[in-house]
Amino acid sequence: MTDWHECRECGDEVNDARWQLGYRHCLFCGEEVARVERASWCVVQEYGKGNYQLVTAQSAMTTLKQTNQKELRS
Repeated sequence: MTDWHECRECGDEVNDARWQLGYRHCLFCGEEVARVERASWCVVQEYGKGNYQLVTAQSAMTTLKQTNQKELRS
């Protein structure tokens, strides 16, 4: 059993303990992957005193329409 695995992006070494936790990227590539992932979502507050909701690119249209308190509902 080896103590190191290969990063999927750059081929650098990834520690076995990190690999066992599910991280398949080295620290530098993992930071870039996380930065891209964080750019694809945001958190909005539903109404003035509502709950916070996670909004992704796929759910943005539906979620933002549902949180418009001025829109008439049928």
